[in-house]
Amino acid sequence: MSSLAERKARLIVHGDAPYNAEPPLARLRAAYRTAADDFYVRSHGDLPEIDADGYRLSVDGTIQTALELSLHGLRSRFPQVTVTATMQCAGNRRADMRAVAPVSGDPWDGGAIGTADWTGVRLGDVLREAGIDAGADLHVAFESHDTVEGHPYGASIPLAKALAPETLLAYAMNGAPLLPEHGFPLRAVVPGFAGVRSPKWLKRVTVQDRPSDNPIQAGDYKLFPPDVTAETADPNAGHTINTMPLNAVICEPARGARLKAGSNIVSGYAVCGDRAVVRVDVSGDGGRTWAQAALEHDARAPFAWTFWSIDLDLPAGEHELAVRAWDEAGQTQPAAPDDTWNYKGYLSAAWHRVHITAA
Repeated sequence: MSSLAERKARLIVHGDAPYNAEPPLARLRAAYRTAADDFYVRSHGDLPEIDADGYRLSVDGTIQTALELSLHGLRSRFPQVTVTATMQCAGNRRADMRAVAPVSGDPWDGGAIGTADWTGVRLGDVLREAGIDAGADLHVAFESHDTVEGHPYGASIPLAKALAPETLLAYAMNGAPLLPEHGFPLRAVVPGFAGVRSPKWLKRVTVQDRPSDNPIQAGDYKLFPPDVTAETADPNAGHTINTMPLNAVICEPARGARLKAGSNIVSGYAVCGDRAVVRVDVSGDGGRTWAQAALEHDARAPFAWTFWSIDLDLPAGEHELAVRAWDEAGQTQPAAPDDTWNYKGYLSAAWHRVHITAA
């Protein structure tokens, strides 16, 4: 296994403490399933070191039987499941909003996203073993081994999503044990939801009658209108970010690229939290005219992204490439990041634009 330093060298690092990094877009687009070494890293605090042999996961709260599970116990007591799913940070493409006005947080380009085969056990199977009341209006709270400003990392999801067959307690990624920065030895994987709802380094799962009161859940990852500032924001009035919006990104060519005039392949990805992408339009003139791209999607993976590509005829000169996706509900993306700007820079999903020169 490569060292953490070697893996960092492959990525665009936005911060070392906490460690946050994303891959170059061309390398992200090179494979439908993202290699662990090329998968974005979003950390809120330290990267804990956990001994797999001594590891235990506690399951408690509004259940009939509290559980304490080792990795061996998880593997031996519950069916192993693999789910192919895309994970994405709520701040992906924040750099586009930052170009409109200042925002807080790391300046993610379009690489705070990745798709992997996640292997583990269904969280629902564990909760049913513990005697959950599946019809109750409950929430499932996660607590992790990492700490953020003196508090253990914590988040929660509604019980219905916790019981959904795609939601996992995962111990492997693309057929190999999780890397330390991706949550070894155990993490949650909640497909379709923002990455913040898939905590790494899990310590405890608690069933309760309310969302988590952890600062990550109660105070952060809230969507606000554009007139709200850091000074005026009331977390109780913000919209809690769960499901991710429709989005599309041009991965190749890169911004500022110089291409030969004529036929050029333009490619990227499109993704929608819990709906299918059905069309991707690409423009070589900033959105005045559009052509439809060819789509590539794994039909067995409803929570995975869609790859797209198109051959555009680009005459000599400067061009603004643009992409927009459509989902199965007939919805598409806003044209400009100004339309959805917020001071946190969350859910940046306007048309992705890339300026290039053909000669």
